[in-house]
Amino acid sequence: MSNKEEMDKATGDKTIQRLDFRTGAFGAAVPLLFFVVWAITISVMDLSSEVALVMGAVIGLTLGLLLCKSKWEDYAQGLFDGLAQPVGVIAMVAWFYAGMFAQVLQVGGLVEGLVWIGSATGVEGGSFVALTFLLAAVFSTAVGTGYGTTVAFCTLMYPAGIAVGADPVLLFAGILAGAVFGDNLAPVSDTTIVSATTQDADVPGVVRSRFKYAIIAAVPTVIIFAIFGGGGSAAADTAAVDSVIESVNPSGLIMLIPFAIVLILALTGQHLITSLTWGIISAIPMIWMLDFFDLAEIGNVLSFNPDSDTVVEGALVKGITGYFNMAILILLIVAAAHLLRLGGTMEAITEGLIRWIKTSVRKAEVSMWAIVALMNSSITINTAAEIAAAPFVKEIGSRYKIHRYRMANMLDAMTSALGYIFPWGAPVLLGFSTMKTVQDDYPWLPIVDPGAVFPFVFQGWFLVIIMLIAALTGLGLRFEGKSGEELKEKPRD
Repeated sequence: MSNKEEMDKATGDKTIQRLDFRTGAFGAAVPLLFFVVWAITISVMDLSSEVALVMGAVIGLTLGLLLCKSKWEDYAQGLFDGLAQPVGVIAMVAWFYAGMFAQVLQVGGLVEGLVWIGSATGVEGGSFVALTFLLAAVFSTAVGTGYGTTVAFCTLMYPAGIAVGADPVLLFAGILAGAVFGDNLAPVSDTTIVSATTQDADVPGVVRSRFKYAIIAAVPTVIIFAIFGGGGSAAADTAAVDSVIESVNPSGLIMLIPFAIVLILALTGQHLITSLTWGIISAIPMIWMLDFFDLAEIGNVLSFNPDSDTVVEGALVKGITGYFNMAILILLIVAAAHLLRLGGTMEAITEGLIRWIKTSVRKAEVSMWAIVALMNSSITINTAAEIAAAPFVKEIGSRYKIHRYRMANMLDAMTSALGYIFPWGAPVLLGFSTMKTVQDDYPWLPIVDPGAVFPFVFQGWFLVIIMLIAALTGLGLRFEGKSGEELKEKPRD
C-alpha cells in the first residue's frame, strides 16, 4: 500500500492535501522532535510533569504551523484530522475506565490486604523481598498502574521489609520490578492499552501473547530476590514492626474477586470497556459490605459536595481526572504523528531504514527495539515515550508483515521495562520521594538513592534482554495473515 493510500485509509478515505514545509520533510518532524527534546530537557532539570509534557506538545505543533509552506488552513485541518483518529480516542476512554477501576480497588483496601499477607507469613530478609515482588506484581496487574503500585508499596511494604531485615536497595528494586510486571501484562494498564490500540490489536489477544515473555522474566527475578534480598539490619524496636502491621488487615483481599472478573472477561474476548464496567459494578457493593453496610463508604466511591471546588468527588472521579492530562497528551502526540505522514517524514524515515534493513526481518525487529529503547531512555514518562515510538513501530512492522501482537509486545515490553529502570525515570523518582515522606513516620527508615537501584530492577532488565534476543533470533515471531491471523512463515506479496 502506498503512503497516499495509507493516509486515505487512516482518514476515512478523505482526500487530504499533502503538506509542504520550508525545511522539507524534516519540517513535519519538528512537532514530535521538539516534544522529545522538551521532554528530555525538563527531565534533566527535574521539572518533568504531565502538564509540562502537554505544553511541550502544544509548542511543537505551533512551531510546525510556522514552518508549514502549505496553506495554514491545510495544516490546521491535518492537525484536527490527526486529533480525531480512533487510536487516541480509544486509548483515552479505556484509560478513564481503567482509572476508575484502579481507584475502586484501592478504596477497597487491596494493597493493605496484600501487605497483610506479607506480615502474616512471617517471612524475612530475601524471602520478604521475593514476596514483595510477587505481591507488587499481583497488585499492579489488578489495578493496571505501576506508578500507583510504587507509591502504595513504598508506603506500606517498604517499611515492613526494612523492619524484618530486607536489603533496602533490593527491596526497592523488588517493588519497581513488580510494577514492571503489571504495567506490562495488565489488561487495564495504560501502556497495554496504548501498545494494543496504536498497533490496531485487541487487548485480550495482546495480553495472551505476551504472557510467556513476562513469566520468563519473572521466574529468575523472584529467585534472585529470594537469594540476595537479605542482608539488611532488622529494626531493633519491635514497635517498628507493630506500627506497620497495625495499619493493614486482610479484608481488602476480597477485591481480588473484581480483579479476577475483569481478567477472565478480558481474556475470554469481552471488550475491555465491558470487562472494566463489570469489575467496577462488582467491586462497589463489596466495599459497602466490608464496612457492614455503612452508607458513608459510598462517599469514598462517589459523592456530591457543594462546598468543594470539584463538587463531585470519590474514587470514580479521581480515576477519571487522574488521566485527563495523559488523555490530552496522547491526542496531541497522535496528531503530531499524523503530520509526519502528511509531510512525508514518516515515508522518508521508513525508506531510510528500509535501505539498511533490506529484506531482513531480524533487522526490522532490531530497529523497532532500538527506536523504543531510545524513546524510553529519553522521555521519563513511559506512556508518553510509548506514544511517540508507536507510529514508527507500526510503520516498520507493517512493512514486513510482522503480526500486530508482536509489534505491540515489542513496544510495551521495552516501555514497561525501561520506564522503571533509569534513575531519572518518573516512577523511580516517585518511589524515592515517597520513601522520604514515609520516613517522617519511621525515622529509622533508610532512603535508597535512585542511582543505586538502577542495576537491580531485574524484571525490567530481563524483559529488555528477552526482547532483544527475540528480535535477533526470531523467537516467538509471527507474521500477519490476510485476515489478521498469526502465521509462522511470512506470507508472499
